[in-house]
Order: sequence, then C-alpha cells, then structure tokens
Amino acid sequence: MNCYEIRDGLLDGSLDLGVFYSDVEGLGSSLVTYPVGTYPVALLASPEVSRQFPDFITPDRTFPVPFIINEKNCVFRQIFEQYLRSKAISPDHTIELWSIPTIKNLVKSNVGITFLPVFAAEEELDRGELAEIPTANEHKEISAVCANHKNKWISQPMQLFIELCQTDSH
Repeated sequence: MNCYEIRDGLLDGSLDLGVFYSDVEGLGSSLVTYPVGTYPVALLASPEVSRQFPDFITPDRTFPVPFIINEKNCVFRQIFEQYLRSKAISPDHTIELWSIPTIKNLVKSNVGITFLPVFAAEEELDRGELAEIPTANEHKEISAVCANHKNKWISQPMQLFIELCQTDSH
C-alpha cells in the first residue's frame, strides 16, 4: 500500500494501525501520529551516469536519461517531480515500476536516475554501485510516522508496535 492508501484506510477504519510518510497531506484531526524517524532522500544514479549528468541544479535543462520511480502516489516521487518543475528540468521520460529492488538494479545498470530515501539504497551507495547527484532541493528529508484513528481501541500488541516504532526514531 502507498502512503495515501494507508492514510485513507486509517481514516475510514479499514486499518487499525499504519506506518507511512507524514509528507502525505490530509491527515486531519482524526489520526493520532507517533514519530518514527526522519530520513534523507537523494537523487541517485550509477557512477557512470552521475559523471555524465552531474548537474541537476542549473534550471531550464533536458536530460537524455529516464527517471525510474514508483507509481504517481509515491511521496518521494512527488517531492522530486515538484523540484524538477520548479527548476524546469526534464528527464527524457519516466519509467514507473512498483519494485524498489528493480528500480535500483536498472539504475545500477546505467538505465536512468531515481530519487529514493537513502536507507533504501545504503548498501549500493556503500559498495559504490550507486552515487548521489547533488540537487538544490530544499525538501531533503521525509518523516515517517506510525498512526491510528483516534477513536480506535489500541490493543496491547498495537501499543507495543507503536513503542517499537518510536524506539528507533531520530
């Protein structure tokens, strides 16, 4: 489920508890949220592609490289597409996939660029299979929350899950 589906499920009562990025709007006053953590996001490419296209800061440009990312309701996709619009920067086209491992494999194979939470690509960054391309994006982090509907009863296991989520929060 994406963040919007989790939010909607919590609001309509079909979900008891959810973890999602708080960058999703429309939480209203019906949800109780507990911070899980704040995580950096970054524009990523293979080292070869990052050397070819190191400048995603200068406005009014088109790059002959595809943007490989999750579906349209993906929060980090929305953040980066807003950045691209604000700078009038255009990738060649967008490839929409539902699998982060597949996205990373395509990017590692010089097929395109992606914008992901750094934790999702930490191993590939550490091994030098992916590289970060600097941007002037002011939105460099996303925050995760655990949430429940304020009118829902919280069972002991649910309370324990909430506490475990908060144990690692930044």
